[in-house]
Amino acid sequence: MNRLESYKEVVPKGTVEFLKLLAEKVRGKRILEINSTRVGGGVAEILQSLVPLFREVGLECRWEVISGTEEFFNVTKAFHNALQGREENISPQMLKAYIEINRENAQRLSLDADYVVIHDPQPAALIENRTSGGKWIWRCHIDISTPQLKVWSFLRQFVVKYDSAIFSLPSFARKLPIPQFLIYPSIDPLSDKNRELSSEEQNRILQKLNIPLDKPILLQVSRFDRFKDPLGVIQAYRLVKKYHDVRLILAGGSATDDPEGEIVLAEVRDLAQNDPDILILMLPPDAHLEINALQRAATIILQKSLREGFGLTVTEAMWKGKPVIGGFAGGITVQLVYGVTGFTVYSVEGAALRIHYLLDNPALRARMGEDAKEYARRNFLITRNLGNYLALMAYLG
Repeated sequence: MNRLESYKEVVPKGTVEFLKLLAEKVRGKRILEINSTRVGGGVAEILQSLVPLFREVGLECRWEVISGTEEFFNVTKAFHNALQGREENISPQMLKAYIEINRENAQRLSLDADYVVIHDPQPAALIENRTSGGKWIWRCHIDISTPQLKVWSFLRQFVVKYDSAIFSLPSFARKLPIPQFLIYPSIDPLSDKNRELSSEEQNRILQKLNIPLDKPILLQVSRFDRFKDPLGVIQAYRLVKKYHDVRLILAGGSATDDPEGEIVLAEVRDLAQNDPDILILMLPPDAHLEINALQRAATIILQKSLREGFGLTVTEAMWKGKPVIGGFAGGITVQLVYGVTGFTVYSVEGAALRIHYLLDNPALRARMGEDAKEYARRNFLITRNLGNYLALMAYLG
């Protein structure tokens, strides 16, 4: 059985047959996907699953990753923060470095394809070196609804040269003279991060991580990034801890395009103050089975983001049948149907209140988890994402 056929066991009935019919519209076309990292983060994980599926349905698909200096990734991290609304000082030298690294990558990479999909701001300036007659699509995964205008104005000069843009939510779209489309990100239900685990396999992984199972587990999985608010999660845990004997696990990792992670991790360790019931796990980018086991062992999963592109860790938790408490930010708001698939909160106190509520109501936790899994099945799996891209490419011609 090929991989696409195996999805029939988990996705809504008729999905695979529909994808095969849709793929006939663009069979033989060449797709080039370009982003800034091959491991770490939701974009890389989506491409790891999506690229093989494109090939399986009959398209030629390449995935390239831009390279850059430490200075370049410091610049693009500042771009990331500024586009999501944080004030950053961006100097002319930083803008010059951004353009120069994009120019160097354009000389290194072959940009010839029928569809060139550029992910996020880091490689956006590659459009300046467009040579073929293919369609160029800018896929933005972050929340740029309230950007620092100076940075957005700089980036916009490149974005308007694309044939279309894709955003994760309608509220992220900007005024642009090109067509804009809405596509939710997705998870792969058959990947190591999301597939079913036997109880023996799960226990073996948790023992390897030295995770005790004697208390309810509160879990947040995310990069150590201020927008993910790991400090707020610790504060909420401390409010809950006065009444419930729980354990908090903060599991994260690093990505090659995020130089700020070590600084935030040090702040998290400082606030945790060697509390034996706060476990901080720094996991490698390929720790997919470990994250899978942690999510399945958790009692409640948090994603208390202050800003969020979409929040695929929320989808992962929902797919494992867990109730989720998330910050009212970005794509978390479309995943968590309030009181049905989870709760959205605005504050540390709000998060603590909902943790209390769920800890006191095990029947509600179970029902909410079931609803969350079904909602994820129908809306946020990789097969739906594949269908969206095939339809868009057929439309663009």
